[in-house]
Amino acid sequence: MNGRLPIAVTMGDPHGIGPEITVKACADPRRRSPVVVIGDPGTLERACRTTGTRLRVRTVPATAEAEGAGRAALRLQDAGRTPGVLDVLPAGPALPADLPLGTVTAEAGAASFAYVRRGVELALAGRVRALTTAPIHKEALRLVGVPHPGHTEILAELSGTRRYAMMMANDELRTVLVTVHQSLRTAIDALTVDRELDTIRLTHRALRATPATRPRIAVAALNPHAGENGLFGREDLDVIAPAVRAARAEGIDASGPWPADTVFMRARAGEFDAVVAQYHDQGLIPVKYLGLEHGVNITLGLPFVRTSVDHGTAFDLAGTGTADHTSLLTALRHADELAPDTP
Repeated sequence: MNGRLPIAVTMGDPHGIGPEITVKACADPRRRSPVVVIGDPGTLERACRTTGTRLRVRTVPATAEAEGAGRAALRLQDAGRTPGVLDVLPAGPALPADLPLGTVTAEAGAASFAYVRRGVELALAGRVRALTTAPIHKEALRLVGVPHPGHTEILAELSGTRRYAMMMANDELRTVLVTVHQSLRTAIDALTVDRELDTIRLTHRALRATPATRPRIAVAALNPHAGENGLFGREDLDVIAPAVRAARAEGIDASGPWPADTVFMRARAGEFDAVVAQYHDQGLIPVKYLGLEHGVNITLGLPFVRTSVDHGTAFDLAGTGTADHTSLLTALRHADELAPDTP
């Protein structure tokens, strides 16, 4: 871990399992990168007690000026390197000790948004190597006027990113979504040649940062049997196929549209490096079926690396100390692999 900037982890909605899986992942000996947690120190201390995680919470100064205020002050770039210590950068107001776990509140929504906003600021400033996020709750965010349906859209706005996409990945399968958090009816209406082509390009660019230097991208059809030449709808002929042809003209190894009932199986078998899916459930069901604990959410197109768990706040498990932290640990591993090794 020496000489590397830390990965910032936002602890997520304080009423969910985010704080508990965060402390578990940070304590796990399989973690390889230094980590600084953005969140509430008191909440994380309680999460340590709840989970039986033996970490001492240490507060990191909030600004570069504060870091230099005293000789003994911890610098952000040095955070996450001391065994047995959880370095926490506070953001937002301090939370009360009697948090109503497992409930939706405006207080929790404001706090989780403050953590994400601070994480984006640090990532854009180059003060952390990457951003990894624990789950937030969309309804809680709405209570404080955050209109976005999820992390992906929030991160895009805060970073000024116009072209972006969500990739869900595990060690067997990668899928990238053309449309994300919207109803199926509006998702179909939102499919255009330009949007399709943008997603293929983002997928190609992201995969070139991996060992797949010439990635093979399969594009899933929208309709059954890829529309049967227009018999079951013309979207595959009029929208998806032209985007695939345009991508190939740019030198991208894209193919399709392939029937969605078999293309994910083919990708898992090694025929493709990723599948571009047309809507949320089409792309996420295959990845999540292979195991929630191994899935990772990666946002493509941002000016920094961002990874996340592939599950929600699990309010029913909050406070029990039993939530599985494997997805967060896997998200940290992917962030470590994708982010530059900054000295």
